Amino acid sequence: MKKLFLITLFLLSAGFTMADIVVTKEIKGPIKYMNAVNNGPVRSGTDQTIDNFAEYKAAHIPFARIHDAAFCAAYGGEHVVDITSIFPDFAKDVNAPDSYDFTLTDIYLKNIQDAGTNVFYRLGQKIEHAKKKYGIYPPKDYKKWAQICEHIIRHYTEGWNNGYHWNIPYWEIWNEPDLDEDGDRWKTDPRTWGGTAEQFFEFYKTVAQYLKSCFPNQKIGGPALCCNDDWGDRFLAYMHNHNVKMDFFSWHIYAQSPLDIANKADRIRTMMKIHGYGDIESILNEWNYVKGWTKDYPYSIQTINNQKGAAFTLSTMIVCQDKPVDMLMYYDARVDIFFNGLFDSYTLKPRACYYGFYAWNKLIQLGQQLKVNVDEKDVYVTAAQGKDGKIGILISRYSNDDNTSSVEKYKVSIANESIQSAIGHLTDTSHLYTEVPVNVENGEIEVLLEPNAFIFIEI
Repeated sequence: MKKLFLITLFLLSAGFTMADIVVTKEIKGPIKYMNAVNNGPVRSGTDQTIDNFAEYKAAHIPFARIHDAAFCAAYGGEHVVDITSIFPDFAKDVNAPDSYDFTLTDIYLKNIQDAGTNVFYRLGQKIEHAKKKYGIYPPKDYKKWAQICEHIIRHYTEGWNNGYHWNIPYWEIWNEPDLDEDGDRWKTDPRTWGGTAEQFFEFYKTVAQYLKSCFPNQKIGGPALCCNDDWGDRFLAYMHNHNVKMDFFSWHIYAQSPLDIANKADRIRTMMKIHGYGDIESILNEWNYVKGWTKDYPYSIQTINNQKGAAFTLSTMIVCQDKPVDMLMYYDARVDIFFNGLFDSYTLKPRACYYGFYAWNKLIQLGQQLKVNVDEKDVYVTAAQGKDGKIGILISRYSNDDNTSSVEKYKVSIANESIQSAIGHLTDTSHLYTEVPVNVENGEIEVLLEPNAFIFIEI
């Protein structure tokens, strides 16, 4: 692989425009958790079933949101996470231990934490695409629904009902209640909330205030806003007017440009400030590449699982590091879904996208983000420095134009310093986080990248 990279460098070096990437020693702040995901590893426990536990653990995923886990048989299917899975008969006594079924959810959450990942618990239901709906309609009794959530939290954090004393800091109320409000689809074929916006506002208020009274030190938030900024504006106004404390505001977006996601982070923060929630966490906990949901959907799925999708993902993580969003949670690490760009659905082996998450953890380990000056289009860069002075530079070249084929050369330097040596790990169509030689001349680095490639450089 090293020989191939050197030959490519020699053959393609002449006639390239040189883009300057200048890393300064100006500290911008800590590297954020841009590398969280939805859902955890598969842990087989038998010789005849493959898993991805070791690879998942090696990526050092900081948080796993457990939305839609009930779709995955490897996690426990219909018997995990959702309120209707843990408390299957709403008519039963909310205080009776035998009204609850925690068995498979216990195992799933333990596997996540054994992989070194923290749980981000979504209280609610999975999305329901089928014609008959089961769990997405407004509960008959909002207070009782909140009490069910109370017992779930006590089971996992206070040991109730043969439970645990785990540190699960985030508890999110519901998922995408705004998805089908436009066009009144919620009346005929809702997928996430089968009621009105006004019903949800009252529901959320009731649950959030009750849970906060029970657990003042837990982070209670939501509502996983999907696509309707006007709906989100009305939601936040209602919560502010009713003195509902929120510890975080969660939202979703699917796009084909990292800048579209970054711009929405700005809009969301502005909306939060307008309604008095400007100081709480903004968490983007569903996102991925999507060109379109109808005729372009097959192309979108293909892209998510190839090198272009990998570069899009890492480029989004890089650009959002500088935006007013506190955490990104990629959708999805579930192995049974098209939207999983991290692991192959058959072998469960890592794809190219996985190595963007693996490399991001290297930046987190270094700790402090350094300011980078780069004006080149379609090139995204984040750099970090450790306490020992070591520097890591993550460079991603993302192109949404499938006709782009030219290889580009980039000159990387550190302001007022001379680079003596460096190590590179390259991911492109021929390499999967492969160590490659890095050319250092006159105290600067030259890097050659094909479209939708990325490289992690350690100095």
